[in-house]
Amino acid sequence: MMTKISKENNIEKTNTKVTRKDLNRIFWRSFQMEFSWNYERQMNLAYTYALIPLLEKLYKKREDLSNALKRHLEFFNTTPHIVTMMLGVSAAMEEQNAENPDFDEGSINTVKASLMGPLAGLGDSFFWGTLRLIATGIGTSLALKGNVLGPILFILVFNIPHIAIRYFLTSAGYKMGTGFLQRLQEKGMMSKLTLGASILGLMVIGGMSASMIDITIPATIGSGDSATAIQDILDGIMPKLLPLGAFAIVYWLLGKGIKATTILLGIALVGILGTWIGIFA
Repeated sequence: MMTKISKENNIEKTNTKVTRKDLNRIFWRSFQMEFSWNYERQMNLAYTYALIPLLEKLYKKREDLSNALKRHLEFFNTTPHIVTMMLGVSAAMEEQNAENPDFDEGSINTVKASLMGPLAGLGDSFFWGTLRLIATGIGTSLALKGNVLGPILFILVFNIPHIAIRYFLTSAGYKMGTGFLQRLQEKGMMSKLTLGASILGLMVIGGMSASMIDITIPATIGSGDSATAIQDILDGIMPKLLPLGAFAIVYWLLGKGIKATTILLGIALVGILGTWIGIFA
């Protein structure tokens, strides 16, 4: 009789344990993060949607399942590309909660709230500030030459690393639980990783500004053989000084809250008038 009870308990525990199939379902459902974004609680609906199959598996009682669903409908927002890290952590904590009656349910949302900010800073720096710019630089350089590979490479360069990282972080978050991320924060490593990604992103922006903004002044000072081109003087001070200045002006205008469409119309107007008057080549 003792053996039979032990076997039944083992079977029940195995059935509630999170499997690779469960994590794969979370991974595929995580792509919905931006589809139901709302101003009140932002990613909460999609986050809950990603966990629904797992929660239904872990909680057989209707009341327990209802509490779990309500728990994840609280405010949540982070970089969508690395949301699977938090989903994996939540899966591990929900599993512990289902198996341990003494588990503190409140800690599940506490961990989400404490980690979504640092993860968003790291994710934004890498995906929006680094990887997207690298993909844009590669794609735009080909597109400007009329090469159809431009948009294709942009999609591939951005999404192949993105999907691979998203998939890896699903199981990594589950295996790590909360310990690894908390240790990163305690040791200050999260801020260092964010800083490193930001520096790399700024380097890419600088390279794109120098190579993709072309402004030339054809005017000269003096006459005859002694005439000196103003562009040569500017290049002597610093190569690509005018593209840098143009980039700085656009960045300043964006910081002032000027709409991007207004800035683009202004660039077109200045370019046309400047060329017509003879200021620009």
